[in-house]
Amino acid sequence: MKPTLHIPLLALCVPACVQAAEGNASAVHGATLNPIAISMFFLFVCVTLAITRWAARRNTSTRAFYTGAGNITGLQNGLAMAGDFMSAASFLGLSGMVFAFGLDGLIYAISFLVGWPFLMFLLAEPLRNLGKFTFVDVVAHRLQQVPIRLLTSCTSLVVVVFFLIVQMVGAGKLIELLFHLPYWIAEVIVGILMVTYVSFGGMTATTWVQIIKAGLLLFGVTFMALASLAQFGFSPEAMFTAAIHAHPHSEAIMGPGHLMHEPLNALSLGIAGMLGPAGFPHILMRFFTVRDAAEARKSVFFATGFIGYFYLLTFVIGFSAIALLSQHPEFFKIGSTGQFLLTRDLIGGTNMVAVNLAKAVGGSVFYGFIAAVTFATILAVVAGLTLAGAATVSHDLYSSCIARGKQSDRREMQISRISTVALTMVAVGLGIPFEHVNVAFIVSMGAAIAASANCPVLLCSIFWRGTTTLGAVLGGLLGLVSAVVLTILSKPVWVDVMQHATAPISLDNPSLFSVPLAFAGIFVFSKLDRTARAKREIAAFDAQEFISQTGISPMEATSH
Repeated sequence: MKPTLHIPLLALCVPACVQAAEGNASAVHGATLNPIAISMFFLFVCVTLAITRWAARRNTSTRAFYTGAGNITGLQNGLAMAGDFMSAASFLGLSGMVFAFGLDGLIYAISFLVGWPFLMFLLAEPLRNLGKFTFVDVVAHRLQQVPIRLLTSCTSLVVVVFFLIVQMVGAGKLIELLFHLPYWIAEVIVGILMVTYVSFGGMTATTWVQIIKAGLLLFGVTFMALASLAQFGFSPEAMFTAAIHAHPHSEAIMGPGHLMHEPLNALSLGIAGMLGPAGFPHILMRFFTVRDAAEARKSVFFATGFIGYFYLLTFVIGFSAIALLSQHPEFFKIGSTGQFLLTRDLIGGTNMVAVNLAKAVGGSVFYGFIAAVTFATILAVVAGLTLAGAATVSHDLYSSCIARGKQSDRREMQISRISTVALTMVAVGLGIPFEHVNVAFIVSMGAAIAASANCPVLLCSIFWRGTTTLGAVLGGLLGLVSAVVLTILSKPVWVDVMQHATAPISLDNPSLFSVPLAFAGIFVFSKLDRTARAKREIAAFDAQEFISQTGISPMEATSH
């Protein structure tokens, strides 16, 4: 089944290349090679491999491998964090949403942006002060190590694998588009690059790849927005007027509610948008790459600015495309006449809006640049996801649960590199059969698990004194199971994928129920836990809170 835009959150997450290649496969293979895009692609790969070689010499310990030894500045980390958040899917998917639905595209972008600073500023300082390599360290700070690490490690790996599959499919399709290679070969090429970046470069290389990619992406969207506005004399009013006249839904695109009509679906999506990023392992891992809590807060400040700027420009790109692409019939399917139907007639579908607009306003050179940046964006996100997954296996599972802290740094790094290869093989292996399958439900499940399992457990372990191991584990399991079950029973999976006539539930996203259920489970089971261990965990909250706010252990404070 071909993915559609009826799930707004997923439109931000599913790479445009998936939709584009499915509906336009013949055009892809019949097109000529773009030497500019290919040259830029090789240039990016060579530069990032050089960075990896440089970073490999600095990876002398697990701390250097996982966190860059804390030597990354707030500005650098903020740009890298924004790079993790500004995926190619956000760039292409959001501009496609604005192109098809108008103002609603901006509303959904703002919903993610509003949740980002609130939770990230709330979590930045405690995470940096309490954790070591991953957010699982924070959750397990005063709770029983093995059960809580097993739960959060498993949920984190599930989230990582789901997003890896989607990114791998997108990257494979893009290489297939640029080089006209068979899809499976493209997947293997991406997998080899993943292993190289993460296994040898670690967090230092991954961070600099993200920084380069974020800089290129911000430059690309800035140029595209300015070049588009120049067509209207740099007048936003003229741009909106032209878009209204060109769009088949006319002035409806300037008002809210065109994309989603059911309030419960909108509310559920809003919950996922606000809480999801606070459960993404690859985002949370970035707080441990800076030297202290102050730099962690700076990271969020800079990341929020970059992300907000990026979203505003994609809004301009989407509305400019409505007016400008209608003047270029070569971007529409042969046989389209009269007033075009945006979601049907545009070659590649609405998620190819930004790529088509790049060619319309900048010619083949800018088109090649945007194609190369899109690949750079996907590859950078894949590297961050893979590193987060490898850290979860080697540090949270092997080092903390199996070896119980008795392993050497060398052994832990070996496990991390083995995990990287294993995760890559899983991603490539699942990416190949999912080439033509609707991957929207995979993204929805990953986002729902992050918001329903990781986020409630993390927030409660940091801010609620009464949280116990029993409550955190059972509450997290409730969030995990309910998110999976409700996602399977929703229309995107039950009807669109499994081909049933109607869905048992009307919600497209389960967060409205799964998130409150997880919080309720943590509260109820923690209250019911009256064991001696639970009393010790509650009593340990004061010491944890002192460390989370100051970064100093009570023993260190006493000695001074």
